[in-house]
Amino acid sequence: MSRSVKAKSERKKNKSGSSIQSRLQATLVIFGIALLIVIGRLVQLQFVEAEELQQYGMTQWTRGTMIEAARGDILDRNGTVLAKSGTAYKVLLWPNNISASDRERVATELSELFGLSFSGVYEKVCDTTKQEIVLVRQASRETIDALYALKLGNGVATTVDTVRYYPYSSVLAQVLGYTTIDSVGQAGLELSLNKYLSGESGKVVSDVDKDGNTLVYGVEEYIEPTDGCDVVLTIDIAAQAMLERVLSTAREVNNASNAQGIIMDCTTGEIIAMATVYEGGTLDLNAIDRSDITELTRISRNKVVADSYEPGSTFKIVTLAAALDSGAIDSGFTAFCPGHRIVSGQRIKCWRTSGHGSQNLTESTENSCNCAFMDMALQLGIEEFYEYIDKFGFGSDTGSQLLSESAGIVIDQKYVRDINLARIGFGQSVAVTPIQLASAVSAAVNGGTLYQPYITDRIVSADGTVIVDNEPTVVRQVISEATSAQVREILESVVANGSGKNAQVPGYRIGGKTGTAQKYDSEGKISTSLIASFVGFAPADDPRFVVLILVDEPKVGVIYGSTVAAPFVGEAMGELLSMYGYLPESMQDTVTVPSVLGLTVEEAVALLEEYGLGAVFQAEDQVTAQIPIAGTVVNKGTEVLLYTPDTGEVPEEPDVDITVMPDLQGMTRLEAYDLLKQMGLGMEVEGDYEGGVVIYQSVAAGADIEYGTVVRVRFGIENGE
Repeated sequence: MSRSVKAKSERKKNKSGSSIQSRLQATLVIFGIALLIVIGRLVQLQFVEAEELQQYGMTQWTRGTMIEAARGDILDRNGTVLAKSGTAYKVLLWPNNISASDRERVATELSELFGLSFSGVYEKVCDTTKQEIVLVRQASRETIDALYALKLGNGVATTVDTVRYYPYSSVLAQVLGYTTIDSVGQAGLELSLNKYLSGESGKVVSDVDKDGNTLVYGVEEYIEPTDGCDVVLTIDIAAQAMLERVLSTAREVNNASNAQGIIMDCTTGEIIAMATVYEGGTLDLNAIDRSDITELTRISRNKVVADSYEPGSTFKIVTLAAALDSGAIDSGFTAFCPGHRIVSGQRIKCWRTSGHGSQNLTESTENSCNCAFMDMALQLGIEEFYEYIDKFGFGSDTGSQLLSESAGIVIDQKYVRDINLARIGFGQSVAVTPIQLASAVSAAVNGGTLYQPYITDRIVSADGTVIVDNEPTVVRQVISEATSAQVREILESVVANGSGKNAQVPGYRIGGKTGTAQKYDSEGKISTSLIASFVGFAPADDPRFVVLILVDEPKVGVIYGSTVAAPFVGEAMGELLSMYGYLPESMQDTVTVPSVLGLTVEEAVALLEEYGLGAVFQAEDQVTAQIPIAGTVVNKGTEVLLYTPDTGEVPEEPDVDITVMPDLQGMTRLEAYDLLKQMGLGMEVEGDYEGGVVIYQSVAAGADIEYGTVVRVRFGIENGE
């Protein structure tokens, strides 16, 4: 073989070996990559997806059934249960355990027993993609017994469920609120305290075979639920029931859209009772109708904290306390009321357009004279009055932690002028919530201390540990103890001798203040609707309780807080004091109210006069209802409200303002002019002589005269021309 051929053969051999080596290396790389993919997948399965896969596997050989935790109870201050979780049952479907031939029968029986649609139940019975389906919640023991009697096989099971139950049904309904079917707070305290009331659910985990049947010798794991905490309120359910009964009567006899009320312990800030009673709707917590959400929202609204309104004359308590405490006025204060005041060129009427004349401080408050309280506000001045308004807590919520609490409406101080200040002085141009007013009045009469209102006394866990323990919280000292004592004395006189006499309770010392205010329509304009109120406190010399009642849009002829609301505060206060062991003092000058039902108003008035009682009525007709009711013991002089078939809307009257003509005799021209201008009257001088003093006036002193009338006067030298 030649050398060239041999070299060529060697080159061919080397080339073949190199090709084999390359293919071997490529194969090794491919196997290496495949091995890395397998290792990566193993890592993913064992570490990344391990928990998910384990859970998926568990669903194949185990079945978990939730055990509802018991929701905590809500109790009143005396330990009476107001809301509790009762035992009920869930009905479960295990579709894989129901044979195809039995599905129609099972669906038929279940739909008939529980009042469900057959098609809906049949669809669930046939849904084998799910291991467990909840068919019915909160079934009763009797229904479950009927279910067992049907013998539907092991594809239909039951487990314990819970249902929320309210022993007092509609009592305290807006405050308590309610839950969803899953026992989750949806309104009221059930919602705001849900994190404490709701527990932690448990579970039962059982081993099953490939068809979903429980293994006889399988392992069963039980995870115990943790029950929710109990909540103890400051509410007294007996006082609450009493308040709601009184409010219902007040709403019904006055044909009002609603009546609201709150009872507070003015020495601590504890809310003892709180309610709103609506026209045409009662919220039964055990039978909530969720088909009309608008109506449910309406009757669920806790207006005592959520809604603000112009307080009217009840706000005069704040003005009185501020004026006395600041030194703007003292016990020697006097005011002359001609029926109006001219402030910044505008005429503001007193509620009594004929005027109250000259009054001292107590008389001004007894008469609820707007003019006197305008004077107090103006003497305080904007800056100082606003300091007290803020200190009493208006313009911000009270911190009660009740849901949807409003802050009320207070005009920003920089926009306030004397005309606004004057109106605020007697309770206009300011809006408050009932809870704000009750809190402020408490401070005015309890020695001057503003307490934060609260309704949750304590929260206790299932093992007895106290989680929350509330105590009275002092917000600030608003007025001095001396001022508070003076305010109490004056307000007691209002009930004893003034506009609040219908709130008297025989044997007890009561203080308080009436209030009647106009409402505004949806466009912000003054409407014909009114809200009448009365706030009272007792015992007047050492107050413990403050009771506020508002009657919203009463449709009766005589609408004043003194007639529409005061009698009901008196009734509530009398029962409350007796309930808490306060014994009556002297019972002198009392009388038992006779029945005047069925009598004509004329006959009723005559009979009441024989007993030393007065009467308030609108129409001369047959008496259909009376307040106080027959048999009630009242002080002599009490006015009995007489209702007749014609008692209804307030009759419209001409808006003519009448005042009393003053005596101008002996006044100089400037004095006479200033007085007449202040009263909204004009002056015309007869004759050419304008010196000396008034010797003649065209309208006699003491006569009624319309606002705007021009009075003719003559001047001369006293006792002769």
